[in-house]
Amino acid sequence: MRFRRRQTIWGVNSARPVDQALYDCVQQNLGDPAFWGRFLTEVPDVSAGLTVEEIRFIRENGMRLLPIYNDFRVALGDRRGRTAARNAIFNAQRLGIPEGTFLFANLERFFDIDAAWLIAWVDAFLDSGYRPGFYNDPVQGDFNAAFCQAVEAEPAVLNQSVLWSAEPEPGTLPQAEAPAFAPAEPDCGGSVWAWQYGRDSDICPIDTVLMNDELFSAIE
Repeated sequence: MRFRRRQTIWGVNSARPVDQALYDCVQQNLGDPAFWGRFLTEVPDVSAGLTVEEIRFIRENGMRLLPIYNDFRVALGDRRGRTAARNAIFNAQRLGIPEGTFLFANLERFFDIDAAWLIAWVDAFLDSGYRPGFYNDPVQGDFNAAFCQAVEAEPAVLNQSVLWSAEPEPGTLPQAEAPAFAPAEPDCGGSVWAWQYGRDSDICPIDTVLMNDELFSAIE
């Protein structure tokens, strides 16, 4: 049997809106992003919310959109997880993001996270038309233990979700110097299809990201 080698694709994500100045900064100093990760809603003092005009700018410049939902600070309990997922889905629909796209819950390393929240997030996506993802740190913080507990309790968490790892962090190297795709994963495995290998570039206000072609084909 012959196995297809997966392609690795380079892009970025930012808390700031993508405008011509930021796009030019990235292109001139770091590389040519094939995708751009952006937050679905505004969170004061954290991130600007995505707009239809910004989506148009991203697509007109030949990039795909990587949608992230971050309007929460605690990831504990079924009710909170279900509410967060429904809000993410609502905002994706509001912005015209096509069904079939992965929507990533932004689970920072300093968040309180439990298995019930993760299970609820995945379950809420079942009939939504969208697909569940988790941006996470599998090395530091609560995610690793919570994810593995969720997988043991509900195998659909492993089978239906995609992971975007924030470890390791070799730095915000430009596209030409990006590392080979080698993200850290939870102890119980998972489909780790994206890797934020660099955080907070000192050249442009972005993070640097690699993803495989399976995820790239599931965003527009």
